[in-house]
Amino acid sequence: MVSIVAAAIFSFSLLSKLVERMVSFSVGILLSTSLLHALPEAFESHADAHTLFATLFGGLLGFFLLEKFAILRHSHHHEGDGHAHEHGHDRHEAGKSGLMVLVGDGLHNFTDGILIAAAFLANPKLGIVTGLAIIAHEIPQEIGDFIVLLNAGFSRARAFTYNLISSLMAVLGGLIGYCTLESATGAIPYVLVLASSGFIYIAVSDLMPQMQRRATWRETMPQIALIALGVVIVLYLTGHAHE
Repeated sequence: MVSIVAAAIFSFSLLSKLVERMVSFSVGILLSTSLLHALPEAFESHADAHTLFATLFGGLLGFFLLEKFAILRHSHHHEGDGHAHEHGHDRHEAGKSGLMVLVGDGLHNFTDGILIAAAFLANPKLGIVTGLAIIAHEIPQEIGDFIVLLNAGFSRARAFTYNLISSLMAVLGGLIGYCTLESATGAIPYVLVLASSGFIYIAVSDLMPQMQRRATWRETMPQIALIALGVVIVLYLTGHAHE
């Protein structure tokens, strides 16, 4: 709900600078959560290290294929791209992708709920930072969803309601994950590794390339500062996790 409300505020008021800053902050949160906490937590378990690395490798490839699948089935046409189309083409194209966005986002949120449940079962502080990481990276994504839905003809209220329903799939995923993983604790390290592979893939393949578009030192320094802020927050929240 936090990510949906924040995304709605940014989308409806077009606070583009804040959205750009959120991308940098998300990179720090995602990478530090996965590399400094979730993965060490998984590898400190009794799970086989080779199997965990294979899971990490498979997760990275899996997220790559899922993204390719989505790209092949989404239209990336937008207003002002220089292409000549008949009147009403934009609304038609956006309308076709609106439902796909909602269904895909619902499944994604359901998976996020399972990952949060696994993190809390492994370590409550890890659960908190995992939830924070998911909120951080969901805000830029939900802004994109809002833009697609608004371009598809959804009213602001309808776009907000549908996105909120889609986001609440995370609650269902969390409940199912908690009930199933509690009785199958051996699976928790592998779920943590899968979550980490997703965080790493999102940060490296999606968010960081966006940051590279602004290469001057004046634009780079705030990016570095916000990445560092994300790392510091995760380290602070998890600093006493092993005490």
